Amino acid sequence: MKKSKIVVTLGPASNNEKTIKELILNGVDVFRFNFSHGDHESHRENLKKVREISSQLGKPVAVLQDLSGPKIRLGEVEEPFYLHYGDKIKIVKDQITGTKEAVSLNYPEILDQLKEGDYIYIADGLIRLKVEETSKDGILAKTIVGGMVSSRKGVNFPNVKLNISAITEKDIKDIEFAVKENIDIIALSFVKEAKDVLKAKEIIKSFGGTQPLFAKIEKHEAIENIDEIIEAADGIMVARGDLGVEIEIEKVPILQKMIIKKCNKAGKPVITATQMLTSMLSSVRPTRAEVSDIANAILDGTDAVMLSDETAVGKYPVKAVEVMRKTIIEAEKIYDYYKDYDDIKKDKSTAIASSACELAKNIGAKAIAAFTKSGRTAKNVARFRPEAPILAITHDIQTLRRLNIVWGVIPYMTIEDEVDAEKLLCRFVNRAYTEKFKEDDKVIALVGFVGGITGSTSIIRLLEKEDVKFMLNNDCREG
Repeated sequence: MKKSKIVVTLGPASNNEKTIKELILNGVDVFRFNFSHGDHESHRENLKKVREISSQLGKPVAVLQDLSGPKIRLGEVEEPFYLHYGDKIKIVKDQITGTKEAVSLNYPEILDQLKEGDYIYIADGLIRLKVEETSKDGILAKTIVGGMVSSRKGVNFPNVKLNISAITEKDIKDIEFAVKENIDIIALSFVKEAKDVLKAKEIIKSFGGTQPLFAKIEKHEAIENIDEIIEAADGIMVARGDLGVEIEIEKVPILQKMIIKKCNKAGKPVITATQMLTSMLSSVRPTRAEVSDIANAILDGTDAVMLSDETAVGKYPVKAVEVMRKTIIEAEKIYDYYKDYDDIKKDKSTAIASSACELAKNIGAKAIAAFTKSGRTAKNVARFRPEAPILAITHDIQTLRRLNIVWGVIPYMTIEDEVDAEKLLCRFVNRAYTEKFKEDDKVIALVGFVGGITGSTSIIRLLEKEDVKFMLNNDCREG
């Protein structure tokens, strides 16, 4: 069974019930809903499908909302036109229908922040302009790399620090929707600094939500502030698409490794995203380079790998997931399990998790059972990357679903609120040793002295044959 998680984007190619079921059966842990597309009603319908099929299969998959953020785009153009090297074009503040002479932006205030010599990238950098003149009406730019210009193409400003909020009015309405509909995880686009994350968390809280917030790293400012962003966020997504436009593309692999390493050390889940199997948009087989890319992300320590267009609009969404799953399993055969971090401060919870992993390694435990209310205990164990699977047992189904994004964690079962740790263990044993383990399999259990209290984990219990036999003979499922 794989330990690294698979996130896939739901779209026209995959949002039917048959494909959703096949995707889950092939190893999908989290469905990404891209809120740059679709409306609330279509997302609600897709959420209902995922929840119903997940329930039927007994696999509590999670749903991640990916907020649009302030995506900067060209305005409408009269008709597509080609810019050649040396051609000059105006970008103006007025909202006009664009021509080869002048175009507009959806965020015209950005033009006041540009200066002579700044670069402007259009369509993920396929077209590149350089600012030659600035004025109160806009800017004049020279074409450095030509290409076809059409309506609504994305625009980037590498190395320009733009004074524009990461959270739009649309994002706020979408967050409210996510809280109301119990979407499991929220991802914030175009994060530049920690205060973007903290602001989004306050908005989630204001609607009564508790969803973990992932910061998408796709701006050059985010790289400069990466430590404070990791500290503020509940998780990180390395969004390599826009990141590879904002900075020199040859730096992306090194930054990816650096971010994964920092997240592992901080105990924060990290997703590696964008263009992992791009060739499978139209090909039934990936390239060797794509498979190596996935494997290297796994070996680097990413919690999850993500598919975007491959499953949203590609011809082979299920096959792409199958390729990803098989590649993960192969890479994990040489994974460097049982990490330790000599330079991190180990509080009570972290020390207990570390000790449990060391014990599991020494005695060959079949699993580590983490009884957790908030998910923290399971995350703490995952931080040390044990080879033994981590079984999450919790009182809350949403906590169970949210743990789907965390490396090595299997959302195993929900259990009633119970103050007696022994009864919690007994109920787990009666299920796990009936359907999953043999009587003489050793399992390590992490449980609080008082069950159901966040942060109360204080007991490492080794379940051996005699314990298991006693609990199986004293059935406590009904109390």
